[in-house]
Amino acid sequence: MVSEHADSENDPGRHGRPERAAQVLVASNRGPVTYALRDDGTLDARRGGGGLVSGLSAIGPDAGALWVCSALGDGDREAVRRGVAEPGVRMLAIDAAVHADAYNGIANSVLWFVHHMLYQTPLEPVFDAEFRRQWGAYRTYNRAFAEALAAEAAPGAAVLIQDYHLALAPGMLREHRPDLRIGHFSHTPWAPPEYFRMLPDDVAEELLLGMLGADRLGFLTERWAKTFMRTCPSVLGPYDVVPSWPKDQAPSVTVRGPGPAHGRTWIGVHGLGADAEFLRRRSHEPDVEQRMAALRDEIGAGRRVIVRVDRTELSKNIVRGLLAYRTLLDEHPEWRERVVHVAFAYPSRQDLAVYRDYTAEVSRIAAEINERYGTAGWTPVVLHVKDDFARSLAAYRLADVALVNPIRDGMNLVAKEIPVVSDAGCTLVLSREAGAYEELHEEAIVVNPYDVSGTATALHQALSLPDGERAERTKRLAAAATALPPQQWFLDQLHALEELGEGE
Repeated sequence: MVSEHADSENDPGRHGRPERAAQVLVASNRGPVTYALRDDGTLDARRGGGGLVSGLSAIGPDAGALWVCSALGDGDREAVRRGVAEPGVRMLAIDAAVHADAYNGIANSVLWFVHHMLYQTPLEPVFDAEFRRQWGAYRTYNRAFAEALAAEAAPGAAVLIQDYHLALAPGMLREHRPDLRIGHFSHTPWAPPEYFRMLPDDVAEELLLGMLGADRLGFLTERWAKTFMRTCPSVLGPYDVVPSWPKDQAPSVTVRGPGPAHGRTWIGVHGLGADAEFLRRRSHEPDVEQRMAALRDEIGAGRRVIVRVDRTELSKNIVRGLLAYRTLLDEHPEWRERVVHVAFAYPSRQDLAVYRDYTAEVSRIAAEINERYGTAGWTPVVLHVKDDFARSLAAYRLADVALVNPIRDGMNLVAKEIPVVSDAGCTLVLSREAGAYEELHEEAIVVNPYDVSGTATALHQALSLPDGERAERTKRLAAAATALPPQQWFLDQLHALEELGEGE
């Protein structure tokens, strides 16, 4: 099912354990590099960004690190076929149909919906034969990662497996390589037990036991970690499950019974922060300055700016944010022609119909607001749907108010990034359902994400805040937002895993 680098000296299918086995391994669906086929047939490699990329770079080039990821498109698959490999990266060309079923069918259409509590339960979900077929693909996909990690890891190596795409991989890897120190990190919220149990009983059990095959599980907030721990005894009925969160010791979940003992899995909380140094440097480069000039022309002189930057992900709650802005203009007409809502809604998962429909609804409501309230010299909503990182940073710098109102979010880095970059300081209007709430709520204006009227009131309050108070809040927000930058976030998890290995 998995095609490897057939001409590589390190191909474990031909030579057993690679000659240069890795001491530190990261596994994730998306890797640090993607390939595109040029018209002339050559491959264009593009490096990605984000917390994992920054974090892994922190351990240095001599640490024996390897990133195992999936080929995501035709360019990636062609790179694997040709044996093209970036140093420190192993890309798995998992069968395209298997990947689609595992990634879109299960990870994005089931697990994401469960953890973000997005189902319209009178009609969905429906766990039928098609679901079972796709669940088999998800299992195959996880097994491919487990086998690759087992083949590449040095004795006693540390393995950091990422996210809901690979929930089964820790247990599968443990079966292959009990000598390894295995961690798993969840970048999403965790569903309450009663919602998680919407999954078929055997599937819910398999997911939890898969994750509990790790030595250590990481979560973005204490709330998600505690919810996971409450879920375990609720779901794992046939087992003896003991969650423990002592005041002065690390929390853990111990599972025993039928079959081989599962033992103890430690729990850690690591709230990923913004990379302040990178953001501040990047936000003052020439292309950002150019985008700022263009945005100022669109906004007009002397106006306040409400900024949101999101993917058109269902959980981001963009539609209610627009409805709240419309309510603001209705209930506080004094803001008409004095404020502009800069909304960047970058299309996400457009291969799924429900996401295409949601993206269309965002555009429809923005157009409706502009038609209803706009004047010859004022466009109330400036909407951009084409992803442009430089333009996002330009909007960050211009923000007077940052609107971050997700239905549910594991963390939400935008809430942390805008206060770091905003030139004059910004007021953060923040959903209490964002993971970032735990760290930022004292300096934010907090909203119930379902309450459109309440969010409109919060926007009015944010716009009315005196400049001095806004600037002071921004300083405190930025300090909290950068407390655990990506490099330290990664190293903290790695060190915790290594200490487990030394102490056990």
